[in-house]
Amino acid sequence: MSITMHESMRPVLDALDVPTDLLVAGTWRGGSDGGRIDVRDPASGAVLASVADARTPDAEAAVDAAAEAAAGWAATAPRARAELLLRAFDLMRERSEELALLISLENGKSLADARSEVTYAAEFFRWYAEEGVRLRGQVGRSPSGANRLVVTHQPVGISVLVTPWNFPAAMATRKIAPALAAGCTAILKPATETPLTALAVAALLQEAGLPAGVLNVVTTTQPGPVVGTMLTDPRTRMLSFTGSTEVGRRLLRTAADQVLKCGMELGGNAPFVVLADADLDAAVEGAMVAKMRNGGQACTAANRFFVQSAVYDAFVEGLVAQMAAVRVGPGSEESTQCGPLINEDAARKVDELVRDALARGARAVLGGTRPDEAGCFYPPTVLVDVPPDARVLHEEIFGPVAPVVRFEREEEMLTMVNDSEYGLVSYLYTGDLGRGLRLAEGIDSGMVGLNRGLVSDPAAPFGGTKQSGLGREGSSEGLLEFMETQYIATSW
Repeated sequence: MSITMHESMRPVLDALDVPTDLLVAGTWRGGSDGGRIDVRDPASGAVLASVADARTPDAEAAVDAAAEAAAGWAATAPRARAELLLRAFDLMRERSEELALLISLENGKSLADARSEVTYAAEFFRWYAEEGVRLRGQVGRSPSGANRLVVTHQPVGISVLVTPWNFPAAMATRKIAPALAAGCTAILKPATETPLTALAVAALLQEAGLPAGVLNVVTTTQPGPVVGTMLTDPRTRMLSFTGSTEVGRRLLRTAADQVLKCGMELGGNAPFVVLADADLDAAVEGAMVAKMRNGGQACTAANRFFVQSAVYDAFVEGLVAQMAAVRVGPGSEESTQCGPLINEDAARKVDELVRDALARGARAVLGGTRPDEAGCFYPPTVLVDVPPDARVLHEEIFGPVAPVVRFEREEEMLTMVNDSEYGLVSYLYTGDLGRGLRLAEGIDSGMVGLNRGLVSDPAAPFGGTKQSGLGREGSSEGLLEFMETQYIATSW
């Protein structure tokens, strides 16, 4: 189906064949009822393109296609699967600039952030191309001597992959790459706000030689029924979801009836701790990375800043100076450092959180007021004197707002840091490595950035504790998420 696209998409279209339909059994096709979903630029509200809107018959067809391709893909040699992933890696690098512009247009993030995302996203294809050919089993002897123990890993089977809008390329490849490397077929359901990037990645995989049905992509405005149809199909064996804890809980309830294997990367409320002995220049630079990456719209974004009293004023001064220098504008403009939030609802929520904090006694030393101009923009904001009951300390902000809290003692800080239902990532700055490692062990989170404002790496196990999720993505653990362990007892 030929779909008219906004003129701003022209540089992308000149280098990328951006599909706008569903991918089912290797064919791009419209949804069963012919509906379309408008994809908008959050900076201007302009409609960039429209994509197919799937319904439950399309979900059933996607599972049928994945089931049809499953045996052949599982039997494909690991080296052949790896070579395909490496071709996809090369294609993403070759067209990285166009992919970055596409991300900026539909997501709103700055081109600099979008370029970093494309680099990060492509690396998952290379990493799992390497990991997929190095998977090892075990051979041992039972303690009684009666038999041998042979342990192997088999593909878990058809996998449903549900991804968010904030990193439309990286969240897709972080799931697709290990699923394919493990020998699983998959169905990807990207967010309706940013489907074009996921569809473009799928098209690159097709160009790399991916067999029909191995990866299917459905976009929909009815995620509940569509995803539910896939999860309740007895042929489905895995759910990998990245998104809010609220939605994750609902999906887990559905998955429980089928006893599906689940990988869940959910919400965060990341603390950023600065101790009195920290290098303040490094701490401020790290804070800018941890807070302002993608305009704060990341589950790993620093959400709560805890600064020891001796350096509190100096840290706030440095952070305000850096945040004030950030240029806000449309993400697709080269000079932009912070783009718009994803949509009006997101901008409204950030504004509500700031207003709540101010009403409870916090002070805005930078920003704090939403601009009047069109677009889903919110200015970089620093709040001080934030009271413990402010919503901004307990809810995921997903915006460029930094609430800073003063503390005196380490014990006090650890209590505040761990006072959250989330435990995805934490950041800690100190000049004493031993002290930092000791405190890191006392923080209840799956990841800790020690004197670093960035933790994401394809080679590292990404995931959280408590209600931030189940399982890990990235590293060798991410591959094993898509596999079942099989034990064979035999004698020779």
